This record gives sequence, structure tokens and C-alpha cells, in this order.
Amino acid sequence: MSNSEKILKTISNLLENGILTSKDLQKEISTDLKFQKDKIINKLQLVSREEFEVLKKIVQKQDKIIKKLENKKTNKAKKS
Repeated sequence: MSNSEKILKTISNLLENGILTSKDLQKEISTDLKFQKDKIINKLQLVSREEFEVLKKIVQKQDKIIKKLENKKTNKAKKS
């Protein structure tokens, strides 16, 4: 039985027993969707925009350093 079938069965049982109101149902579905969203995000190993921007700046800085070192190396090779 899939997760969605389990959820529907649980909800239908609660509705049949009169335990669940429409607000409870809305809250339950909202909570479940948030949980599923978080699960997918964790599975995909996504990062926040802030983390991405910080890493981007670090990579750009390292790229400049590498280019400077490469230029020094080629200048030394030309002098020899």
C-alpha cells in the first residue's frame, strides 16, 4: 500500500468516526506536505541561496589565486 493510500485510509477512518474536522484535515494535509517537501529537499541535498553565494565567492577567490600562480609559473619559465 502506498503512502498516499495509507493517508487516505487514515483520514477516511477519522472522518467516519467523526473525530476529524475540516480544519484538522487541512492541518494534517499541510503538515504531511511540508514533511514530504523537507524529505525531498534532504534527498536532493539542496543548499540555501546564502550558502550558494558564499561558496560562489570562495570559488571565485580561489580561481583568481590559481590564475596568479599560473602567471608566475609561466613568467618564471620564460625567464629561464
